[in-house]
Amino acid sequence: MASEYLKKKYRDVKPDAPLELTKAEKRKNWWHYYKWHVGIVLVLLAITGSIMWNTLSRTEPDYKIAYVGSSHLPEDTAAALEAAFASLGEDLNGDGKIAAALTQYVSDSGTPGMSTAAQVSLMGDILECESYFFLLEDPEQFQREYHSLRRLDGSLPEQGEDSLEETCLVWGNCPVLAGFDLGEYAYEWMGSTVTGSSQELVSALYLARRGFWTEKTSAYPEGCDALWSKLTEGAVS
Repeated sequence: MASEYLKKKYRDVKPDAPLELTKAEKRKNWWHYYKWHVGIVLVLLAITGSIMWNTLSRTEPDYKIAYVGSSHLPEDTAAALEAAFASLGEDLNGDGKIAAALTQYVSDSGTPGMSTAAQVSLMGDILECESYFFLLEDPEQFQREYHSLRRLDGSLPEQGEDSLEETCLVWGNCPVLAGFDLGEYAYEWMGSTVTGSSQELVSALYLARRGFWTEKTSAYPEGCDALWSKLTEGAVS
């Protein structure tokens, strides 16, 4: 009975006509439901654009130097070394300036994790042929572990040979290197300022260069060879 009653009651009832929204109301409604999606997409686009811009606009240096030692060189010294190498170099990449970049691989920083990270980074540098020039505190250990140095006459040791013979030069025995004005360094250490001569600090380091046993080489190898000749002119091995 109830169902018959309801049928009679609502038989003339018509559903409400669909509400027609204006274009402005439709846009407002769409924004209400999708504004967060739009925000996320915009953020992702901004991040992607930033990465692409940095990648495309970044200019690689003309010369890359790897320092391998037991402690970091002071920032003043590192900057002076980059400027010294660049002063004798050429614009190899055609960007209108001459630049050298020094990367420091510190083998014993007092923190085991940092030491491991430095070793992994150095191995990546060697495998990818990033650095052409090497400044080494212990060249014998370096050659024994990485077998990467070319002889002074330009020839290559047998691959895997770890002999250090005729592969590097003491900085202080190279008149051009010893003649660079590297200025003074200064840094804070335990509440006091440590200062000294950058030239004296690096005088006992060894300069060496990469050997390439495959077609893969560092960037601009001919230009780097030319700079090597200038840096080592008159050197005593």
